[in-house]
Amino acid sequence: MSEHDYTARVVWTGNRGEGTRHYKGYDRTWNVETPGKPVIHCSNDPLLGGNPGLHNPEDMLIAALSACHMLWFLHLASDAGIAVQSYEDDPLAVGETDSTGASRFLRATLRPRIAVPAGTDLAQADALHGQVHAFCFIARSVNFPVSYAARYRVLA
Repeated sequence: MSEHDYTARVVWTGNRGEGTRHYKGYDRTWNVETPGKPVIHCSNDPLLGGNPGLHNPEDMLIAALSACHMLWFLHLASDAGIAVQSYEDDPLAVGETDSTGASRFLRATLRPRIAVPAGTDLAQADALHGQVHAFCFIARSVNFPVSYAARYRVLA
């Protein structure tokens, strides 16, 4: 076993002049400013008054889960001799908020659309998705179930 450090810099940008003196007197905006990488401008969930044009933590979590799954699927496909030509995912996460305002994800479904050459063993390709959870850092870390519903397009 070995440990890995990951870091990011999160900078709140929502001070309108009085900080958090009043609950409605500040913006829920911030930047992710990881050294050497483009800045990501963020806001909270639009359901909570956030800017719908900016990424929120929920967007970033489902995107991270999807990207991690994709990268491991591509790795396993390559090892299995499956020549993936394209991969797109529109993941869906379902959350809930209780009467106290506390929220959580209940489940997520990854819905990749994958193009493969003619002659690809689609059952073998599909079985790889079940193996990803054993490797994907993000999927192994979340406490809600993650399923997948892959669709394949066979190229001529």
